[in-house]
Amino acid sequence: MALTKSLLGWLPLGFTLAALPAAVMAQAQIAEPSAVLPEDNYPSSEAEAKAADALPSLPALFAQALQHDAQLSSQRYDMEATAQQIPKARAGLLPQVDASIGYVYQDSENYYTGNPAYDPSNERIDPDYEARYLGRTEDTTWQVQLTQPLFSLERWRQLDKAYAQRDAAELQVAVAERDLALQLSEAYLDAFLASRKLGLLASKRDALELQVKQAQRAFDLGIGDRINLYESQARFDQALAEQIRAENELDNALSDLERLTGQLPRFDTSTLGDLSEFEVPSDWGEPQTWLERTQQNVEVLLAKQQQQIAQEDTDVRRAGHYPELNLNLSYVDRGSNDPFRESENASASVELNVPIYRGGYTSANVRQGELTALSSEAAYTNTLNLAQQEVRTRLRSLNGDVRQLEALKRSIESSRLFLQAAEKGEQLGLRDLVDVLDARADLYDLRIQFVEVVRQYILDSLSLEAAVGDLDTRDLVESMVKLEALAGQG
Repeated sequence: MALTKSLLGWLPLGFTLAALPAAVMAQAQIAEPSAVLPEDNYPSSEAEAKAADALPSLPALFAQALQHDAQLSSQRYDMEATAQQIPKARAGLLPQVDASIGYVYQDSENYYTGNPAYDPSNERIDPDYEARYLGRTEDTTWQVQLTQPLFSLERWRQLDKAYAQRDAAELQVAVAERDLALQLSEAYLDAFLASRKLGLLASKRDALELQVKQAQRAFDLGIGDRINLYESQARFDQALAEQIRAENELDNALSDLERLTGQLPRFDTSTLGDLSEFEVPSDWGEPQTWLERTQQNVEVLLAKQQQQIAQEDTDVRRAGHYPELNLNLSYVDRGSNDPFRESENASASVELNVPIYRGGYTSANVRQGELTALSSEAAYTNTLNLAQQEVRTRLRSLNGDVRQLEALKRSIESSRLFLQAAEKGEQLGLRDLVDVLDARADLYDLRIQFVEVVRQYILDSLSLEAAVGDLDTRDLVESMVKLEALAGQG
């Protein structure tokens, strides 16, 4: 089977950074942990400021992960090792040449040994009989033998099986590459979400800190309420705890990225753009169209190839019923201290080996192969069903994500207006401080939810493409475009 894709153009079978858009490559701010900004902690130029604000490039990180990930490297070595089955199987169809040398020392008692008629001291006896009279002979044998299979159905089918195994190993690498892309994307999205949450929570904390100071001042002047002071302080402490949790989430996500890529990317900023302007595609087409494409899912292709291997193995087992025909050529040169034992022999023979009865082994072996083939066929059907279920799940999730984003946009706008009204109402004495604190907390929480849903939307879209075998670097680039728009960098 000729493979048309190994994770659709990614390394090791075709991915190159040159294929990435220049704008995306310019965003690859993958820095060593020791890298810092200038001493004043501010970029020294507008270009440096723009570079510092840029998100790390997801496609560039993936290219790095392809070279660094140890599990993927292990899969590649396994693929190369499996590919050696082909020359091994082909060797069974080619001539086999063996050379050997042997030395034999023999001390024997026979008709010649010690017989006076062959006493070498007798001048009338041929001295060539001396070794036989003494009973000790020394032979040296040189032999070269060639064996050429003329007909062996089993060996031919072993070669077909080896090709099928090589193709399956390549598909296993493609599956590993796809899984790596999804793992990296999820870790990247987690880091992005945590960094945006940190920014929002920092703003929330600053606003609450100001609220605490105002409440404390009002209480000190005798015009404030102790309950308002305690409420403000409690909300501030809660925001601080949430910020610490977000910092841990960011550290964990960055740790995953470092494990996968060998480098530590930087999410230096935590800005968000105008969420009301953020748009995502909402029309994903007919589900049936996506379901038909699951045949190209790399796991489905792998299961199909493993089914082919099982069928080839069954054919190899069936070939055990067929005879084998071999040509044998040999040359033997024997040297000895007994001249009567010296010889040179050359021979040629054709040998036909017909299996007649092996105690039922061959029949049982064939039946075992047939059952294994049925098992692999069922495994293929199961893998295809799982891929189709994944498509249905991701399509439902994407549609739900789109509806959530639209609802959150409206809710954020309503919460913003409510916060303004609550603040003015507090100033006029129509609202208390708790209303303001609740309105502010709700607004920040809704923004965080919006980022979480965008993260899920991007992850669902990447998983959908993976489910139909179409996940490639273009999808990573498109994900970067969405994240830049969300961060106000588009």
